[in-house]
Amino acid sequence: MRLYRRCTRIFILCLLGVSVFVPIFLLSHRLKHLNSDLSKEFAEDLSIIKHRTEAQILSAIHQEEGEGLKEPPFIVYKDGDFSSAVIFSSTEDTRIGESGSVADKANPLGKNVINHDVKEDGQKSLQEDRLPIYGAKENPQPNRFQHDQNVRSMARRALDEKVTEMKDQVVRAKAYLNFVPPNRSSHFVKELKLRIKEVERAMDQITNYSYLSRSALQKMKAMNSTLLKARRIYPDCSAMVKKLSAMTYNAEEQVRIQKIQETFLAELGGRTIPKGLHCLSMKLTAEYFTLEPEKLVLPNKDKLQDPELYHFAVFSDNVLACSVVVNSTISTAREPERIVFHIVTDSLNLPAMSMWFLLNPPGKATIHVESIDNFGWLSTRYNATLQKEGSVDPRYISALNHLRFYLPDVFPQLKKVVLLDHDVVVQRDLRGLWNINMRGKVNGAVETCNQVESSFRRMDMFINFTDPMVAKKFDAKTCTWAFGMNVFDLKEWRRQNITGIYHKYLHLGNKRPLWKAGSLPIGWITFYKHIVALDRRWQVLGLGYDSGVRPADIEQAAVIHFDGISKPWLDIGLTKYKHYWTKHVKYEHPYLQQCNIHE
Repeated sequence: MRLYRRCTRIFILCLLGVSVFVPIFLLSHRLKHLNSDLSKEFAEDLSIIKHRTEAQILSAIHQEEGEGLKEPPFIVYKDGDFSSAVIFSSTEDTRIGESGSVADKANPLGKNVINHDVKEDGQKSLQEDRLPIYGAKENPQPNRFQHDQNVRSMARRALDEKVTEMKDQVVRAKAYLNFVPPNRSSHFVKELKLRIKEVERAMDQITNYSYLSRSALQKMKAMNSTLLKARRIYPDCSAMVKKLSAMTYNAEEQVRIQKIQETFLAELGGRTIPKGLHCLSMKLTAEYFTLEPEKLVLPNKDKLQDPELYHFAVFSDNVLACSVVVNSTISTAREPERIVFHIVTDSLNLPAMSMWFLLNPPGKATIHVESIDNFGWLSTRYNATLQKEGSVDPRYISALNHLRFYLPDVFPQLKKVVLLDHDVVVQRDLRGLWNINMRGKVNGAVETCNQVESSFRRMDMFINFTDPMVAKKFDAKTCTWAFGMNVFDLKEWRRQNITGIYHKYLHLGNKRPLWKAGSLPIGWITFYKHIVALDRRWQVLGLGYDSGVRPADIEQAAVIHFDGISKPWLDIGLTKYKHYWTKHVKYEHPYLQQCNIHE
């Protein structure tokens, strides 16, 4: 009987134990998973509570040290919008520490406002910050593509605003670091440097991956807390203004110096001969002097003075550039057998230029290469006047550059000639230029009157209209025109003595500054009221400096001009336009391969 009672008691105790401990075990197992999820979802709440606690402690310390002491109002403006200012005072800071960030409540979509504390509800703040970045799910709409574009645009703007805010935080933190005495390693200094590194790393991640992560938001909030602490330690607002002004001035000076250096290097690169072109000239020159004298003569000399043919003139010392002008013109011509090219170069490059066209004859067209030293009259008529212009660019004082003002003397038997610069590419047949009615004018050129175009240049940009003689004779509003592709009526030129007008202004410019260096300003003065405007489709400008030339304008143009510093044969040439030029270069030529000239 006792054994039975004992067994019964043990059985009841076992049931009781099972009924008590099994629910506890199950509940603890569920709590374990729940705690892990909560720890992942609300990880930043711990840091928020920590930073809020630090802010409250600092607030209490500040109130104990100076009861009733108020800071000057701290004003932060949006970029370019000084009407939308957000003002924080010391009383607002205390209220923010107790009930969350006023700026966040007023600006839940993450505008470009610097917050000095965080919200009580950290999870809600994170969700609001993330919405503009990732975008919320929307119901399908008829114009789905337009909706997606708008969402991406809003996300991009919100991301840019956050990046701007992070940059502003870094600037303010570095300004506070400058207030710290040198060689001082306090806990606050270490914290400030750590926050700067964290925010800079977060900005790098945004640049690389184009999205704002949760950790980046945490670092921004941590930096706001540290900046709030720095503001309480260094409350002198005027000192901060001076420091930021000094930093801004130094940054602007560095930008100005860098721009000057960039401009100088670009101009230097624009007038430097690449190693490959120098190598090509040397190889061609060496080959030229190995030939017998009778083999150095280019064919079809009888066509050189025939006024009924289409005569083109190119004045250059660049062999490769001249080859592109010739190749592109002949490849687009309907009557290449009627084309005559007159290439004038200096004595140094005459052998290389001649040898190139001996090795690469232009089909049915005629080529004549001549040295500028053969014009004995040039040394007396064109003297050393240009040497006194003070230009560091040899292109501006080069006799080849100013030979265009002596065309009737260079071609005494011709009636009309088309002058091409060596940085042009011909895309259409140019026979129509000989049929243009010049209406008694001398120079047919494309005008650059439209101010919305990058090629627009006013006369007063290069000509000194403060000079009384210039202001009296010329109108600053006169439509300017471009060199590059010009058709000249040489009969009318001789009749109106345009070369004499050029000499007159050349000597006046030697006595007093009338224009900037170069042949374009004196060309505007010399041919003033002697211009007939050509259709804009004859020539498109700007391929050597403007990356925004419309493809449609390029495709329909008869001639495209790589005017500017970024020539297509240089490494600094604009890549998007180079293929228009390179397709006329014979890269398979042995000399080009030996000199490492390639696309």
